[in-house]
Amino acid sequence: MGRFVNPDNSAFQVALNSRIYVDKSGLIEYTNSVLDTTNAYICNSRPRRFGKSYAANMLAAYYSKGADSEKMFSGLEISKDADFRKHLNKYDVIHVDVQWFLANCDDADHVVAFITKSVLNELRDIYPGALTDEVTHLPDALSRVREKTGQKFIVIIDEWDVLIRDAASNNKAQAEYINFLRGMFKGTEPTKYIQLAYLTGILPIKKEKTQSALNNFDEFTMLSAGKLAPYIGFTEDEVQKLAGEYHQDFDKVKRWYDGYLLKDYQVYNPRAVVSVMLRGEFKSYWSETASYEAIVPLINMNYDVLKTDIIEMLSGSSVKVNTAAFKNDTVNIESKDDVLTYMIHLGYLGYDQTKKVAFVPNEEIRQELTIAVQSKNWNEMLIFQQESESLLEATLDMDSATVALQIEKIHNEYVSVIQYHNENSLSSVLAIAYLSAMQYYFKPIRKLPTGRGFADFVFVPKPEYKTDYPALIVELKWNQNAQTAMRQIKRKRYPASILNYTGDILLVGINYDKNTKEHQCVIEKYMKE
Repeated sequence: MGRFVNPDNSAFQVALNSRIYVDKSGLIEYTNSVLDTTNAYICNSRPRRFGKSYAANMLAAYYSKGADSEKMFSGLEISKDADFRKHLNKYDVIHVDVQWFLANCDDADHVVAFITKSVLNELRDIYPGALTDEVTHLPDALSRVREKTGQKFIVIIDEWDVLIRDAASNNKAQAEYINFLRGMFKGTEPTKYIQLAYLTGILPIKKEKTQSALNNFDEFTMLSAGKLAPYIGFTEDEVQKLAGEYHQDFDKVKRWYDGYLLKDYQVYNPRAVVSVMLRGEFKSYWSETASYEAIVPLINMNYDVLKTDIIEMLSGSSVKVNTAAFKNDTVNIESKDDVLTYMIHLGYLGYDQTKKVAFVPNEEIRQELTIAVQSKNWNEMLIFQQESESLLEATLDMDSATVALQIEKIHNEYVSVIQYHNENSLSSVLAIAYLSAMQYYFKPIRKLPTGRGFADFVFVPKPEYKTDYPALIVELKWNQNAQTAMRQIKRKRYPASILNYTGDILLVGINYDKNTKEHQCVIEKYMKE
């Protein structure tokens, strides 16, 4: 039993001791099913705070010969599996946290040597007759132990991508690390000593350089989580159960912390959910300032009107993204799609795999992303928020002339010439124009089904602002007139669909005249029967 080879179960025990522990041992059923197969090479990437390390500690505690963990797993889901005892504490496990080695090393250039020396020393203690002093490389050592004992290894590497991600500009450290990974996992020889390889980190495998070293790995990511979707992060059912146990408003928890779509699951950030359950305080628990430093300069490069897309997503809309273009390389980012895909992996954006669109997933991330861009002197964002606040104030004051002028100004300044005369551009303008409303209103509902049709936009105030802010029902017209939009709202009885959810209601009709390039607006207060 050592720190890195055949670790005990103490790290996982800490998780079990926590006031809130959600059983994720179903992951073990999956890894048991692929042991010693070509599918036994797994790279599972998720953002920070998603419980990746808990999962890695759980796997180590279950498989490690150095642990006696039957009791700790006996009440978990995996204990019901027919193969539970077959694999329990039966394997030599090497568990490495690359972040820890980097933090305890002089510099990135020496991380591989530090890992190798640390693991080799423990292997020599455990198998003194198998390894001579001439063995200096870890893959060679594992191969020799396998020859002597017939025992294959389970290798778990946590934060596998830290040298790729945080030391991205250090070519020497990267090259040495990639060679290390290639020696550990690539080719015929590793199949003789690897029972299971489980890598976890933030970024998927880099499509250049590391891909050649790790192209035999199955990847499970924020873009495509596959069968591992429910095992990293909390599912909606799990959060709903916790909300009941801790007497929290589930709908409010969902609004604040939901939004990540992984396969068939709505997935929540575990740290945020645990924090709100224990503290009862709905706020942002995100604290990744290092991520701010990484993404804001990329946003400021404004590839292909990226800034407008960010504003639109902050306002509740989604944007198309080609995730295939990103090479998982944080240095050579060259397009809007690269930036958006990187933000998905970091957890700043959610991703709909079916529709291939990105979006701001929830209120927590919306606040943090807004803070991030504000803190880094994104002047356009500050100016835009002021314009949006003026628009919201004019709307609430029922000042239709000012509303028309503000929307026209935003249409002129924030929509590209190519899109300007596109009928969808007016919808996009409205989505971003009311950015400031996000503080007081839920994410706007686009095309809300009503009794006799679909309202274009509906803004419903959050419960705490219900008495001070009216709901807004907005109908858009193109080359018609604002009165036509207002008549449609009334004729199709749009307000009836939200009477149970709000106090006062304002009806807003907006038209854009393509020929004059002018916007018209009419606003009326809905008189309830």
